[in-house]
Amino acid sequence: YVEVTAFRDRLVELNDDIEWIPGHVRDGQFGKWLAGARDWSISRNRFWGSPIPVWRSDDPAYPRTDVYGSLDEIERDFGVRPADLHRPIVDDLVRPNPDDPTGKSMMRRVSEVFDCWFESGSMPFAQVHYPFENATWFDEHSPADFIVEYIAQTRGWFYTLHVLSVALFDRPAFSNVICHGVVLDHEGRKLSKKLRNYPDPEEVMGTLGSDALRWYLMASPILRGGDLRIATDASEISEVVRLVINPIWNAYSFFTLYANADGEPGRFRTDSTDVLDRYILATTRALIESTQARMDAFDIAGTCQDVLGFLDALNNWYIRRSRERFWGSGSGVTEQARADARDTLFTVLSTLVKITAPLLPFLSEELYLGLHGPGSGISNSNSTESGSVHLEDWPDATELPADPDLVTTMDRIREVCSVGLGLREDHRLRARLPLASVTVAGSDVATLEPLLGLVRDELNVKHVILTDDLDSVGSFQLRPNARVLGPRLGKSVQEVIKAAKAGDWSTNDDGTVAVAGQVLNADEFDLALVAREGAAAGPLRDNKAVVELDIDVTPELAAEGLARDVVRAVQDTRKGAGF
Repeated sequence: YVEVTAFRDRLVELNDDIEWIPGHVRDGQFGKWLAGARDWSISRNRFWGSPIPVWRSDDPAYPRTDVYGSLDEIERDFGVRPADLHRPIVDDLVRPNPDDPTGKSMMRRVSEVFDCWFESGSMPFAQVHYPFENATWFDEHSPADFIVEYIAQTRGWFYTLHVLSVALFDRPAFSNVICHGVVLDHEGRKLSKKLRNYPDPEEVMGTLGSDALRWYLMASPILRGGDLRIATDASEISEVVRLVINPIWNAYSFFTLYANADGEPGRFRTDSTDVLDRYILATTRALIESTQARMDAFDIAGTCQDVLGFLDALNNWYIRRSRERFWGSGSGVTEQARADARDTLFTVLSTLVKITAPLLPFLSEELYLGLHGPGSGISNSNSTESGSVHLEDWPDATELPADPDLVTTMDRIREVCSVGLGLREDHRLRARLPLASVTVAGSDVATLEPLLGLVRDELNVKHVILTDDLDSVGSFQLRPNARVLGPRLGKSVQEVIKAAKAGDWSTNDDGTVAVAGQVLNADEFDLALVAREGAAAGPLRDNKAVVELDIDVTPELAAEGLARDVVRAVQDTRKGAGF
């Protein structure tokens, strides 16, 4: 036995020095297991395993126990140095009991072998033959920076590593640990070769790619301790291709198309004065900072979410709003503006592939070589000494400009446009049909003034109106969630519902709502916007601003929309004819 109870309090104390992911494991599943830890039986009655190096007298009249800690000690007492430390070789090592004057009793090895978890817990020092070799190396590399296993190892490997390290060295065995969850099928059953209740990995990697599978797993709740249900048709993995891999590849393809057309590969530049360039460069810097912080905290799933959000800003906003600058002088764009756009996109893509390298290693390498490697598809390509994105340093955020105010304002503009486009879609108003106006109402909308041209172009409206009078575009109705509130408020929930219907409520700065003497949390109610009659309106995510779209289509607007449709049809015909 290992007398764990003798140092149990120290196990609990040193557990506080470990960073657990997810954090609740430290004081929860692992902490509670430590607090109730019992003495650990490390002996097993098996043939296979590491023999316990204990020899005992076979005559209780002359008791003696010898515990060996090295081959030198065994050779000293038995006169041989065994090359094989397993059964039955070591069991053949027998010698007379030195404490028996008759010389009849013998010292024989006990029959037990070690619990395999004792060996697993010994891994950090046993792998380098400590203390016989590499003592300095081990002291410099313990505790381990990081380990990972599934969450049930709180009673297995995580536990035995901790017990032996604290017992022997009075320190944790590891500093950071991810406890991942379990992959199940769509019905919640464990994956089974017999049931074949999982997508074939070879087929997934052959059709969708290993990067898609890798991202799917890393972006899921499984790296935050949760379980993951996987469909046998791999439909969720296909979504990774659509939402992540294709957008990155499309951004790269867009860049190479115009870089090759210009015969200019692009340069790493951060000095453009164009507002869209400044925005995407600042957003890229923010991405570096956020993903670095998440990686440092071993929040891999959070890193994936940050990249996903960035791709929306890159493809669905920056590139789409910057297309005319890439088309060139024929659209009235100066060569400097075109170079600024090209160099900015090159800078962003070169940075992005370094961030995605640990997440999408093959795609990132392919794009990196296309942007930098010799023989790439880009004329006069920039070559680098490293030859691989995986040999590059993590990008330096300070090389890119910081402009948090612009990022905040532009993201607000993007949200306004997203709501406006949603209203267009709801009322079946096609994008090329111009509308008279859009109104943005809220207390902080004045900050959007410098960027209203983007709203006007994106929503295809004649005028953009800003007002701080939220009531002028509609009103919010409070809808308490009775199912959630019932267990907490009891009969008082009826008073809350009555006051909400009467409009007798108010919002608090922290996002809660005060109604009928109660404070409702964000998950206990919904706010529904009621637009003015004859108008279409929708709120922004924080409900602090509302977008109202004038959906009245006059004959003049309809005619202009028709003219745009004709132009589009003519252009499509020209393109189809090869002109």
